[in-house]
Amino acid sequence: MRLHEVSSWRELDDAICEASRPRGTGHAHSPLVFRGLARSTYSHVSSLSRLRGDYAALEPHLVRNFRKYACRATPGETVWDWLALGRHHGLPTRLLDWTFSPLVALHFATASWPEDDGALLAVDCERAHRLLPGPLRAELDREGALVFSTEMLARAAHDLEEFGRLGGDRPFLAFFEPPSLDERVVNQSSVLSATSSPAYQVQEWLAAHPELWRGWLVPARIKSEIRERLDQAGITERVLLPGLDGLAAWLRRYYTPGEVDRGAGEDDGSTMAGGSGRQEEGWMGA
Repeated sequence: MRLHEVSSWRELDDAICEASRPRGTGHAHSPLVFRGLARSTYSHVSSLSRLRGDYAALEPHLVRNFRKYACRATPGETVWDWLALGRHHGLPTRLLDWTFSPLVALHFATASWPEDDGALLAVDCERAHRLLPGPLRAELDREGALVFSTEMLARAAHDLEEFGRLGGDRPFLAFFEPPSLDERVVNQSSVLSATSSPAYQVQEWLAAHPELWRGWLVPARIKSEIRERLDQAGITERVLLPGLDGLAAWLRRYYTPGEVDRGAGEDDGSTMAGGSGRQEEGWMGA
């Protein structure tokens, strides 16, 4: 993956501001969604794919049984609500976590693995959505929206099989906002991506569309500088992960002199997912 190496917080901040500037797309705000990785070597593959074997065939069983046994939880009526809820609590899904906030993404790129380079990615979801199949594109146009809601996705595709069929033989990637399940989702400005097939990975989409995203390498030597800026701005575990798990994670990092968490328990280093507060993919978690 092509990543531009930055040498300081200032250079990175300027690069993010330049990339985020609206460019006559019809939206008043930045069309970018961000993803932070604690290690630049981590891949953009789903938690579902990490089950290995014929993982794609397991998806309907995971979703069906999650809905069955979590029936007292009522996130909404659509499969997209249940997928978001499952992802929130660590269920293996095809979804990946993103955020509208570059600072939130940078938190998860710098809060762990101090000795390793991190990475920040930004995808132009407005341009990415121009590539969507007609029914999905029409739903966005009808609402004048930048990303989908779960209800919008459900109107275009009632279930995951129908969602995949919309593109025919062409794989695609869609971004949607999860319902506000709790403070973590709200505070992290959470966005989720859904691939058209459980076997199709975001990193494949990134490789096929290099013009639609930007990436910055965050060298280990400047992680502490960025971390200090984020802490001063209140972008900490205590805010992004409300509750005792987040408080404990913040205190552990704060009182470890000259270090940040080494990321014990991470799978690929990009997200904080699940009610347990464990770091799963290295950055956030809807």
